[in-house]
Amino acid sequence: MSEKPNKTSAGNFFEDFSVGQIIRHAVPRTIGEGERALYTGLYGMRCAVQSSDAFARAIGYSQAPLDDMLVFHIVFGKTVPDISLNAIANLGYADCKFLKPVFAGDTLNSRSEVIGLRQNSNGKTGVVYVRSTGTNQHGDPVLEFVRWVMVRKRDAVSPAPEPVVPDLPGEVLPEQLGAACPVIDPDGWDCDLSGSVHFWGDYKAGERIDHVDGMTVEEAEHMLATRLFQNTAKVHFNQFTEGQGRFGRRLIYGGHVISLARALSFNGLANAFHVAAINGGKHVAPLFAGGTVFSWSQVLDTARLPGREDVGALRLRTLATKDVPCSEFPETGDDGVILDIDYWVLMPIKP
Repeated sequence: MSEKPNKTSAGNFFEDFSVGQIIRHAVPRTIGEGERALYTGLYGMRCAVQSSDAFARAIGYSQAPLDDMLVFHIVFGKTVPDISLNAIANLGYADCKFLKPVFAGDTLNSRSEVIGLRQNSNGKTGVVYVRSTGTNQHGDPVLEFVRWVMVRKRDAVSPAPEPVVPDLPGEVLPEQLGAACPVIDPDGWDCDLSGSVHFWGDYKAGERIDHVDGMTVEEAEHMLATRLFQNTAKVHFNQFTEGQGRFGRRLIYGGHVISLARALSFNGLANAFHVAAINGGKHVAPLFAGGTVFSWSQVLDTARLPGREDVGALRLRTLATKDVPCSEFPETGDDGVILDIDYWVLMPIKP
């Protein structure tokens, strides 16, 4: 009797990738108000533009857009079964651009191109570099980013590919940031309702902000988040396998930490209503359930957008910590730092 073909997938291992490979990811996802509510319940993000149709319409939107990081996680999650199901860790991000607002009712798709491969010296793992793009139901790109991930090999003795490490930009340029939001009417911005009187011009390069608050991560909410984003990576999802691994327990998804840090940054950056780009970022150390996340931010730069008088951009570096309040502004390399991310946000210019 001939062997029946395997109808299930164990995911791709390092040997299964090749530079130039294009992967279309399953499954299209229509995003609704339920996802918005769940995202708020998980992270407590409070930006008025994404929270209120009435507030959004007052500044020129047709309705409240969805939170940028919710869009990021949905697009990212679709890539996991093909790119990082057998990952040990997601290592970093670069050249991430938010290209178009996403609204409730939009349908998101993802595709990725493999742009680099490098086997690690242990011969058991390798680093895969991919550029992933999220599109809406019209085929319009809404998000693009590069990430690199450490993936297990299927067979340690299989030959290593010729290493290809992509040359990635160190930053997204200010002239590339305007697509993240349409032209708004700052005269319609209500500071009482947004939670802050501080506009773009009130922030200066070099300024440091301790976001003060902390949030403890629970196992149940992390499991809900991974399912919401359809992130099936074993390292986050499967205690049976991870219980036999290096840490003996599941890692908290790195994007979960990014969203917690972004939500905590509301205290000090309440009017930073859009994430326009991520220049780079790295997960410095793992986080496990039970840890309490704090964060602080430094303003690296301020920029005007070409042809725009309604919003300006702040380049921020945000660090998140585990069980370490940020009043002393801990740096990467200090105990407790788990995330270091460099990104641009948009903020209205005072009328």
